[in-house]
Amino acid sequence: MAMNIMKSASVYRGAIIAAVISNASLLPTAAHADDKIFDELRFGASASIQSGHSKEDGVFPEVTVFFDPFDHDAATDWKQQLARPRLNIGTSIGTSGEATQIFGGFAWTVNFNEKIFAEAGFGGVWHNGNLGYTDEGPELGCRFLFHEYVGAGYRFDQHWNVMAQVAHSSHANLCDGPNSGMTRAGIQLGYKF
Repeated sequence: MAMNIMKSASVYRGAIIAAVISNASLLPTAAHADDKIFDELRFGASASIQSGHSKEDGVFPEVTVFFDPFDHDAATDWKQQLARPRLNIGTSIGTSGEATQIFGGFAWTVNFNEKIFAEAGFGGVWHNGNLGYTDEGPELGCRFLFHEYVGAGYRFDQHWNVMAQVAHSSHANLCDGPNSGMTRAGIQLGYKF
């Protein structure tokens, strides 16, 4: 039974990723001279920063892809940067039997100078973690949660950057059941196309 549930979750997760990737080409794109599809790719790892029985074990490899349909790169000041969010989709892969997340949403980036930036994001997440009460790991209540993050980063050059990030997912008490949420912190290395 447990093996069938794991197979179903794996197939469902694969179907979601395939659907998101195949539909990414349908996103509106601003007219760029190079007509790039992806704006940035980030990869890294995070770990749970919760305490008690809600703490998740292991390290969570992460991959996030950003799109720039509102031409964030053409923004000239912080007001325009906030008015032109980028879109993102990604995954945080559970290890040690913990929850895997597939998330997407909006990301707002503000540049303090050419090197230092801050970012905040808001959207939704699907996960395969515990829904009900358990002695170990977060109790999440429902499969679809809100997902938000904040981070601070440094650009090495026009392509490469690194960002420290804290991300939280929970249902804000909008569905029945427990809501201990998942809070993870980590480092991501980004490549801007």
